[in-house]
Parts: sequence; structure tokens; C-alpha cells
Amino acid sequence: MIGLRARRPEPPRPVPAGSAAIEVRGLSVERGARTVLTGVDLTVRAGEVLALVGPNGAGKSTLLGAVGGDVASTGDVTVDGTPLSAWSHAELAMRRAILLQRQTVSFPFSVAQVVEMGRAPWAGTPLEDDDEAAVAEAMRQTDTSAFAQRPYPQLSGGEQARVALARVLAQRTGALLLDEPTASLDLHHQELVFGVVRERAAAGAAVVVVVHDLGLAAAHADRVAVLAAGRLAACGPPGDVLTAGLLSDVYRHDVEVFPHPRTGRPLVLPHRPASG
Repeated sequence: MIGLRARRPEPPRPVPAGSAAIEVRGLSVERGARTVLTGVDLTVRAGEVLALVGPNGAGKSTLLGAVGGDVASTGDVTVDGTPLSAWSHAELAMRRAILLQRQTVSFPFSVAQVVEMGRAPWAGTPLEDDDEAAVAEAMRQTDTSAFAQRPYPQLSGGEQARVALARVLAQRTGALLLDEPTASLDLHHQELVFGVVRERAAAGAAVVVVVHDLGLAAAHADRVAVLAAGRLAACGPPGDVLTAGLLSDVYRHDVEVFPHPRTGRPLVLPHRPASG
């Protein structure tokens, strides 16, 4: 009697720039009696940065988790043209990498060891030969090479955030799902992170980044998706979406929007009374 063979993971194929890398149709998420997301439709294209913005509790992290296959949902999600549920865990890990808001490392692994974890999906494949180069590049891009041998738990919050991003970059997938990658970073490293994000998109990756700083979204995203109360309120180029009317309504605070004097992209500021 011949036993059943485990299916061999199918390696990814390049997705042409501008084509749909991830498609979401009618996605809804419920937790107990609470509806977190309702009927979300969204397309993420290869070669673009899509910023996901909205107030606290709007469902941004939940949407990212559902797209990545880590949060149970109803509706349809396809990755590289195939339903999310059809990919094995190994195949999915070859196609998308997820940066969570909170990173937990229980043992005193070194920074280099944590980044090397991002190469796990490629173990036993020809791309395993790229491990060393991928780890070195990811650490260089995130400005973490200087403390490669330090124990991860001894790092500051901002340093840990950059190491966590390096691990995701080292995975070298065609889609990046990043949940608040700049939340604990200083100005220099915020710009560094979005510089890396733009580089990955220019190389053909589809990038979804959850960000609270509307200025960063306006400056670096190709498109902005605004979530409000679990629904998609708007999605499009920053200049079309980040308007004073929409943002004032979504954030329940008067917002002013001005064109940047050099780039022309929106500058978003909360309305404040003139100082006396």
C-alpha cells in the first residue's frame, strides 16, 4: 500500500507590476457579538505602497491579520490569484510576510538570530542559499547591523521594532503587511523605514502599511485606504482621499489640509485655535 505524499510547497511566481497581488472582496470579521469589519473590498497591487489609516478601533490591524490569514473572516481573499485558504502555511509564508504590532521573543536570542528567523520559509529550497545575503541586507536597511550580536530583549523599544522589521524584510516575499512599523521610532528612523518600504515597492513588492501618522501616509503612499467603524470609507491617491471633510468626519476632530509647498502632497494638521 502506497502512503499519501505531503504536497510539496509551490514556490511563488513574479507578479507583474500593477497587477493585483492581493484582492479582498466582502471581507467581514466578527468577535463574539461584536462586528469588527463589514463588507470590505480592497485590491493591493504589485509595486505599490497602500497605507491603511483610521482612528483607534477602526479595524486596521484586524484587516491586516485577515488578509494575512491569521484572523478568521468571511468573504474572499486571494493572494497571487489563488484563494487564501488554498495555500499551505509554507506556501503562504513564501508569498507574504507580516509585521505585527507587538513582537514577543521569549529567549535571549541575538539580533542576528532573530532576523535569521525570517528565512525559515526557504529552508530546504534553492533560495536557502540566499540566507546570509538576505539577513545582511535586511539589517543594513534597518540600521541594525551595529548591534547584531546583542541580545534582543536588551534593546530599546525602537531598536526592537527595527529588528522585527528586518526579520520581515529578510523573508523576501512579494507582499509585505506591516502593522505600525514606525510607531516607536524617531523621525530619522521613520523616514528610513518608509524609504525601505518605497524601495521594496519599486522592486515589485505589494506593501500594505498601517500607520497613524497621516503625514507619513500622505508623503509616501501611492494610495491611502481609510477605515472607519469597520468599513472602508475611501481608497485612492493621497490627494483625493486625505481631504479636510472626510478626515474631520472620520476622526471626529476638525482637520486642515494644505498642499506641501515643495511636493504638492497633502499636509494634514488638526485644527487648533490661534494662540493668544
